Amino acid sequence: MPIDQQLLVAFTVTTLVAMVTPGPDMLFVLGCGMRGGPRAGLLATAGVATSEAVHIVVAAIGLAALFAAVPVAFTVVRVLGAAYLVYLGVQIIRRRGGGPGDMPVLGGGMSGRRAYLNGLVTNLLNPKMVTFTIAFLPQFIDPALGQVWLQFAILGAILVTLEFIVDGTVGVLAGRIGGWLRRRHAARRRVDVATGGIFIGLGVRLAVDR
Repeated sequence: MPIDQQLLVAFTVTTLVAMVTPGPDMLFVLGCGMRGGPRAGLLATAGVATSEAVHIVVAAIGLAALFAAVPVAFTVVRVLGAAYLVYLGVQIIRRRGGGPGDMPVLGGGMSGRRAYLNGLVTNLLNPKMVTFTIAFLPQFIDPALGQVWLQFAILGAILVTLEFIVDGTVGVLAGRIGGWLRRRHAARRRVDVATGGIFIGLGVRLAVDR
C-alpha cells in the first residue's frame, strides 16, 4: 500500500466527520431530492462527486496557485457560481407548485442528465473546493513513501466515495419525503419555496463568503 496506514485512517475519519456535517453540497443535494425525488437527489450527488474528482485533478496541477497569483480569477468564478445558484432558486420559487411542464431546471420529473449537470456545474463553480482540496489532501501524504501522485489519487478516491455515500443517502431520503409532500399541492408549494430559498441562500453565502 503506497500510503501511510495511520495517515489513511486519520484521513478517512476526518473526511467522514466533515461529510456528515451539513454544508453547501449536502444542502444542494437535499434540495434536489426534495424537489425532484430520490433519483434526482442521487444523480445530483453523482454530479457533485464528479466535480470533486475534477477539483482533485485541477488542484494537483496547480490551479489553486493561479487563484493565489490572480485573485480576480477566484472572484470571477465565485460570482458565477453564486449567480447560478440564485438563478436556480428564483426559478423554483417562481414556478412553485406547477405541473411537470412548468418545472424549471430542478423540477420534478427532470431528466437524469439535467439532474447530474446541475450538481456538476454548481460545484465546479465553487473555487473554494479547489483551495480546500489543495490544502487538505497534502496533510495526509508522506513524500518519503514516494509515488505522491498515487497517494493523492487514493485519498481523492476515498473523498469522492464518501461524498457519494453520505450525500447520496441524504438525497434519496429527502426524495422520498419530498415525494410524499409533492402529492399534496399546498405542501408541494411550501417544498418549492423552501428549496428555492436553500439555493438562493447558498448563492448569497458563496458570493459574500471570502
